Amino acid sequence: MSTTISITAIASISPLGTDSKTIWENYLHEDHCFNEHILDDKKTFVAKLDNDSKEVVDALQESDNKYKSLDKSVLYAMAASRQAMQNAGWTQNDIFGINIGSSRGATDLFEKHYQEYLKTGKAQTLASPTTTLGNISSWVAHDLQSSGPEISHSITCSTALHAVLNGVAWLRGGMADKFLVGGSEAPLTDFTIAQMRALKIYSNSTEEYPNRALDLDKRQNTMILGEGAGVCCLEIGKKENALAYIEGIGYATEILEHNISISAEATCFQKSMKMALQNTDLSEVDVIVMHAPGTIKGDLTEYKAIGKIFGESLPLLTTNKWKIGHTFGASGILSMELAILMMQHNRFIGVPFAEAQKQTKPIKKVLINAVGFGGNAVSLLLSL
Repeated sequence: MSTTISITAIASISPLGTDSKTIWENYLHEDHCFNEHILDDKKTFVAKLDNDSKEVVDALQESDNKYKSLDKSVLYAMAASRQAMQNAGWTQNDIFGINIGSSRGATDLFEKHYQEYLKTGKAQTLASPTTTLGNISSWVAHDLQSSGPEISHSITCSTALHAVLNGVAWLRGGMADKFLVGGSEAPLTDFTIAQMRALKIYSNSTEEYPNRALDLDKRQNTMILGEGAGVCCLEIGKKENALAYIEGIGYATEILEHNISISAEATCFQKSMKMALQNTDLSEVDVIVMHAPGTIKGDLTEYKAIGKIFGESLPLLTTNKWKIGHTFGASGILSMELAILMMQHNRFIGVPFAEAQKQTKPIKKVLINAVGFGGNAVSLLLSL
């Protein structure tokens, strides 16, 4: 049994668009995707889907009467999954597994149903089935008419990369030949933003770039929420149509001091990166797409962990959260998308306000990091 895992397609619905050409062009521009949002008479920022993505999702929702009651997180996953399956050349005759998770699940719909219950004392008939976390994968399976296993999970902000880990395990275990994996999130509600404010991690910045991810000198937390979904098609073996290969995987969990803690040198990231890189010369890693949510401690501890692994010879470092915000459970796949685009175009996309880094060699291997509340870290090494 081959242990090589091919990524034969990756697709997303996000503030950057829906097709790879548009997404890449948006990455080349040094502007962010944030929109003003008023909460409690105070201006803040969120990253909403772009107009093309909205049109795709709206058309999907109107295409079937059953889809009109679904949460945005489900619709986003369905739209991205359709595109990924088409890009990979999969058909309804193919048997493939599905594992798509979410940090918060049906956020928007759940809050609407609960508000209505508080007002009326009654719940609508579809309140339960449309807000169950597992309905993301089950509705994707229904929409694609798949006949393989379907799995959902929530491992906070590392959800999408944990889906990748699970897909790899199924493929290498010989229980499947193909797996569709990813994450979806629609967290742009006042209550969710209020929760992040209560944690004192949401951005109050009025600077040109309000999310200061990878600004290691910032004096305030600057996380901003974004919405979107990303999925990729995994296949066992080395495929001719592969966009990239999964060369290493790593994972680790920290012992927590409190609910959202992470150690001063991100021990979980050190362990996950070591595992992912155990068969790789460190000098071969060209870029790291960091989790870097824009918080003081989150960015700095991950940077220190990278220093512990790589010493003074750091690879190029980047993140996309300064541009599209933190998409919680979907963020890991969107980071994978950036990694694959950089390898395809052989061009490093840095953070415009961070210390300048110069690309001196072709980009052939990229490490992606993700971590969530609970200290659940995942590191993934991709290669061309």
